[in-house]
Amino acid sequence: MFENALVALDALFDPIRLAALFAGMIVGMIFGMLPGLGGVAAVSILLPFVYYLDDYSGLAMLLGAVSVVYTSDTITSVLLGAPGSPASAPTAIEGHALAKQGQAARALGVGFLASMVGGLVGALILFVAIPVAGPIVLLLSTPELFMFALVGLFFASSMIGKDLAKGLAAACLGMLLGVVGPAQAAADFRFTFGQVYLLDGFSLTIVALGLFGVAEVISMLAAGGGISHERMKVAQWGEGFRDFWRHKWLVLRAAFIGVLGGFVPAVGASASTWVAYGHSIRSAKDKSKFGKGEIRGIAASEGANNATVISDLVPTLLFSVPGGPAAAIFLGALFSFGYYPGPRMITQHPDLMFLIVWSVALTSVVGAALCFAITPALARLTRIPFAIIAAPLVLIMIIGAYQSTSTMGDIFMLFTLGALGWLMKHGGWPRAPALVGFVLSGPMEQYFWLANQIHGWSWLTRPGVLLIGSVIVIPLILSAVRWARTRARPAANAPKEEEVPAPEANRGIALVLAGIASLMFAYAMWEMFTFNPASRLMPSLAILPGLPLALWLVIRGIREYENDFARDAGELTVLAALIAYAIAVWAIGLSIPTIALLAWMLFYRARMRLWTAAIYGSVVFVIVRLLFDLLRGDAPVGALLSIS
Repeated sequence: MFENALVALDALFDPIRLAALFAGMIVGMIFGMLPGLGGVAAVSILLPFVYYLDDYSGLAMLLGAVSVVYTSDTITSVLLGAPGSPASAPTAIEGHALAKQGQAARALGVGFLASMVGGLVGALILFVAIPVAGPIVLLLSTPELFMFALVGLFFASSMIGKDLAKGLAAACLGMLLGVVGPAQAAADFRFTFGQVYLLDGFSLTIVALGLFGVAEVISMLAAGGGISHERMKVAQWGEGFRDFWRHKWLVLRAAFIGVLGGFVPAVGASASTWVAYGHSIRSAKDKSKFGKGEIRGIAASEGANNATVISDLVPTLLFSVPGGPAAAIFLGALFSFGYYPGPRMITQHPDLMFLIVWSVALTSVVGAALCFAITPALARLTRIPFAIIAAPLVLIMIIGAYQSTSTMGDIFMLFTLGALGWLMKHGGWPRAPALVGFVLSGPMEQYFWLANQIHGWSWLTRPGVLLIGSVIVIPLILSAVRWARTRARPAANAPKEEEVPAPEANRGIALVLAGIASLMFAYAMWEMFTFNPASRLMPSLAILPGLPLALWLVIRGIREYENDFARDAGELTVLAALIAYAIAVWAIGLSIPTIALLAWMLFYRARMRLWTAAIYGSVVFVIVRLLFDLLRGDAPVGALLSIS
C-alpha cells in the first residue's frame, strides 16, 4: 500500500501534472466565489480541457477544482451574505452577520481553516478506505451494484430539497435525458427524432453547464447591480486563528459528520452541512447568538462541507455511484479515460486511487493558504457589477459546450437545457437529482441488463439486493406514516419545526414545468414501444415512475396555482436575450453576435463607460477567439453565410 502511495506521489509531482492540479484549483476557487455556481460549473468548464491532457493530469485538474470550491465559497458567503453554494448557507447566515459587525476576518479565518481540516480528514478517510474496501467490493455483483446506484439516486432525490415528488421526478427526467442516443443492450437509437446530432446522446458537459451554470447566470444578470452594495475590509487574522483552535474538536466532529454524509451515495454536502450545523447548536451552552453571528456555526458547517465533497468520492470510486453532482462529472471523466470504478480499479490501478488522495490533500492546504492571501484584495472589489463577470463567463460556457461536437447543436442544447434548469430552479425542482440521474443512466442500464441476463428476475430475491433495497423502502414507509399522522392531527396541535427560510417556488412556473415533463414522459412512453425489448429496460425505469409523478404535480399545481409569473419576468428577458444570441450565432456566425452580446452586458447591464467597455470587451473577445484556436475548433460560421 505505502509503495503505491509513494509511486502516486512521485507521479503527481511531475511538473505538467502539478501545473494541471493548480490550474484546476484556481478555476475551482474562482467559481467557488461566484454565488450559485460552485463545483459543478467549475468541473464542467474544465471537462473539455482535461481530454487534451494525459489521464493523471486531467483527473488531477478536476480534483484541484473539486477540493477548493467549498473553501473559496466562504469568501462569498461571509462578504456578500450570498451562499457560494447551497452547502454554505449556514456560513452565510453566521458569517455575514459577523462581517456586518466588523468581524469578517474572524469569520473567514475560522472558515478557511475548518475547510482545510475537513479536506484533510476526507483525504485521510480515502487513504484508509482504499485497502480495506477491495474485499468488500469484490463481494458485490451486478444486481447489488445496480441497487447501490438506485439507492444513490433515491437519496439524491429525497434529501436535496423538501418535496420528494419533485426530487424523484427530477431524477427520472435526468435518466430520460441519459437514455437519448445509442442503447447499450441492443442496436437501437432512442429518442433521436431523426437528428444526427442526437445519435451520440447528450454531452455531460452541456447538461451540467445548462442545468446549473446558465440557469444561475440568468438569475444573477437579472438581479443587476454590483455583487455587493457595501465595501468590506478584511485584516487581522489572529482572532480567527484563536477561534479555530478554541473550537478544534467541534471542527473535527463536524468533519466526521461530513465524511459519513459523503459515504451515503448522493446525499452531498448540503444535507451533512446542516446536520453539522445542528450539532453545533445542540452542543452549545449559549444558543442565543446563532443566526446573529455565532462562530461555532461557521466552524461546524465549513468543517463538514469540505469533508463531504471529498468523501463523496468513496461511493464514486468503489461503487460507480456519484456522491454528488461534481462527483458525477468526475465519474464521467473516469469513464472517458477508460477507468471503471469498482474491483477492477482497486486491484489494477491503486496508484491512481492514491493520486486522488494526494491531490485532495495538497489542494486543501494550498487552497486555504491562497484564500488567506487573496481575500483582502477581493473584499475591495465586491461592488463590481456582476454583468462584467458574466460577459466572459457566458462565453467560456459556450466554448466548453462547443467542444462536444463542434456543431451549432451544442450551443442550442446548452441554452435549451439552461432554460430547463431555470424552470427547475424557479419551479422548486432540485437540479442535482437530474444530473445524477443523467450520469447514472449508463451504468444502471448496464447493470440492469446484465443482472437480467445472468440471473433472470430472480436477482430481486438475493439477500444483498433485499438489504440494499430496504434503505429505500424503510424511509418511504416512515415518511408515509409521518404524513398520515400529520393529516390526522389537528393543525393547531401539530408541532412546529424550525426551518431555514428558503425562496418559495414560483407556482406558475412549477405548473408549466410539470406540464412539460408530463408531455415528455408521455411521448417517451409512446415511442418506447418501438424499441427492441432490451432497449426498453432503462427508459421504462425513468418513464414508469416519472409519468405518474409529473401528472400528480400537474394536478397539485392546478389546485395551488397562482399567477406569479411577473415575479421572474426580468429573468425571462435575460433568457430570451441568450436564446436570441444562440439563434444569431447560428445565422451569421460567432463574431457579430458576440460583440452585440458583450455590448448589451457591458453597456446596458453593467453601465460601463464607453472606452472602458470597449477595451474590456475587446480583451474578452480576443481571448474567446484564442480559446477557440487553442482547442483546435473552428468557431461557428453561420448557416446563412455558409450557404452564400
